Amino acid sequence: MNLNKVFILGNLTRDPEMKSLPSGQPVTTFGMATNRTWKAKSGQKETQVEYHNIVLFGRLAEIANQYLTKGRSAFIEGRIQTRSWQDKDGQKKYKTEVIAEGLQLGPRGTGESGAAPAPAAPTPPPQEELQTVEYPADEINPDDIPF
Repeated sequence: MNLNKVFILGNLTRDPEMKSLPSGQPVTTFGMATNRTWKAKSGQKETQVEYHNIVLFGRLAEIANQYLTKGRSAFIEGRIQTRSWQDKDGQKKYKTEVIAEGLQLGPRGTGESGAAPAPAAPTPPPQEELQTVEYPADEINPDDIPF
């Protein structure tokens, strides 16, 4: 059994670029960055950044092109695909991409155009104390179980 599945939560490194295939199907591409942070043996905080090429087709491509911009966060679910081609000098080139099968838009910050700060959440009502459920003290004999 094989599985090719990837989940990426990161920020766009460039605005989405939408094109169309000869069939008319929309295709949107953009870059994303993800960070990994850890504490080194010296106690100092270390960060490593990974960059990903994202490709979306169809309705996902249209949504990404309409709502995403450089710097916005997004959650991508998809698969990894590497394609190859010959450049003009005859050199074989490779590009690894994440082909998106799902997209969730990240939260809008207050600095983005058209975005208003989120309203304050109402205070939840005080909760009643839950009653304790008491179970009978019947002992279960494993030999009595029919299976």
